[in-house]
Parts: sequence; C-alpha cells; structure tokens
Amino acid sequence: MLRRMDGDSQHLDENDWPAVGRWPTLAAAYEHALVVLAMNLDCRVDDGADGRYAVHADPAHEAAIRREFEHYAAEERERRERVDPPVFPAGVELAAVWVGALVLMFLWQVREPALTGRFSNSSEALVAGGEWWRPFTALFLHGDFGHLLGNIMIGGIFCLLVAQSFGAWRGWLLILAGGTIGNALNAGLRYPGGFSSIGASTATFAAVGILVGSGLWLAWQSRSYRELKPLMIPGLVGLTVLAWFGTGGENTDVAGHVLGLCCGAVLGFFAAGRRAPPRRPG
Repeated sequence: MLRRMDGDSQHLDENDWPAVGRWPTLAAAYEHALVVLAMNLDCRVDDGADGRYAVHADPAHEAAIRREFEHYAAEERERRERVDPPVFPAGVELAAVWVGALVLMFLWQVREPALTGRFSNSSEALVAGGEWWRPFTALFLHGDFGHLLGNIMIGGIFCLLVAQSFGAWRGWLLILAGGTIGNALNAGLRYPGGFSSIGASTATFAAVGILVGSGLWLAWQSRSYRELKPLMIPGLVGLTVLAWFGTGGENTDVAGHVLGLCCGAVLGFFAAGRRAPPRRPG
C-alpha cells in the first residue's frame, strides 16, 4: 500500500479499488504509483493474475489518474526519443585548402610586409573608410610563424568538428561568417579609436562557439532542464580554450576572441535548427 502523508480514503475500501494501470515490471508499477502520489492521492500496488503489476486507486479519481499517466508517458517519450544530430564527413579537403591559404598568405606577407597594413582588420578603415572586406581578409593574416602554427593546429581541430556537425561547406561558411562578424563588431566597437588586428583566431573561437550554440539548441529543443547536460562538454571546452589561448599576452585580442565565440554561438544555435535530420536505419 502506498499512501499520501495527509490522506484518507473517502470512497470504497482500498481492497475494492479498481486497477488504473498494469505494467510488466514492479519497478514500472512503482514509478507510476509515484505519479499518483504526486497528485496527492492514495494508491496500492500488487501483482495481478496475468503476471503484470497493477496500480489500484480510488475510482472517483480514476479518469484523472489515467490522464496523468498519458501526460507522463508523453513526457517520457519526448525525453527518451531524442534525435541525435547527424554526423557528416570531416571535410579534410576543405580544411587542407584553408591551411594552404593561410600558409600562402603568410609567405606573401613575408615577401611584402605592406600587405598586412592593407588587409588587416582596422576600425578606421572599416568604419570611416568603408573598406568592408577587412574583417574577412584579416582572418588569413598572421604576425609570425608561431601565430600561424597555433591557429592551424588548435583551430583545425574545432573546424573539423564543426564540419562533422554541419557538413563541410556549411560548416566552413559558418566558421568564416562567425569570424568575419566578430572582427567587424570588434572594429566597430573600437571606433573612433585606432585599432587593428590580424589572425585566424577569431574564426577559431567562432568554431568553438558554433559547437556551443549547437549544444544549446539541442538542450532547448528538449524543453527540459535535465537535457542541459549536452551543453557541459562544448561549454567547458569553449571556456577552457578561451582561458588557455584567448586571454594571454599583451598582443592578444581578447575582445575579438570573445566576440568570435559569441557570434559563433548565435550562428550555431540557429544553424542547428535548420540542420537536416539523420537517416533512420532500415
């Protein structure tokens, strides 16, 4: 017998209560008995003649209890039937093109140092001069070989993960868009002060943000606080990368990294909602 703390039956004797539901296991029966107790009603669990376990309750509340069981079953189906996002090829070919472009641009910078000034992200050139391409071209410029190598090695990992989550072409468009928008916002917020920056790190943090935004969309889709767990891994990774590589050194553009991360998160959230569902087996 399961009984609420402040309750007493006002109808039939508990031995005459009808079964409001039957389940193949005792655990399932007790799980549904807890639903009845949560309604502040009494109930009883026993094994029936057919080998199934039954929950008995006052017949005056039978209709309400059965409706509550239906709601509970619907919530459990929504929670358990989570649709896993599709996994695409990593798009190594496009990643190789990206690496090649970074290396070629760096070699060009070495031969023509003035190239950096012409194509870097600049608050004055962007806002006052209308040179709209600078937030994009700055993603392909680097200050030295260590700067280049770090962005290739660290950024490449997250860019491949984005490509696996969204597809190579869409993933790289999101990464470059997040980096470009982050650079543009960074330059615009610094105006009218003089500011310039270069490097693919804004796009790298945009890639991390895209993964965070994708996890946020999955959690939001479930409509349950319990499903916020998918955010833990991409969220912790994003904060760790930002702490390790995004805030150190006097030449580090912290604002650009943060804005790239935020822009990527917004793009990743909305792009995840438009992502094609995975194929069903069979």
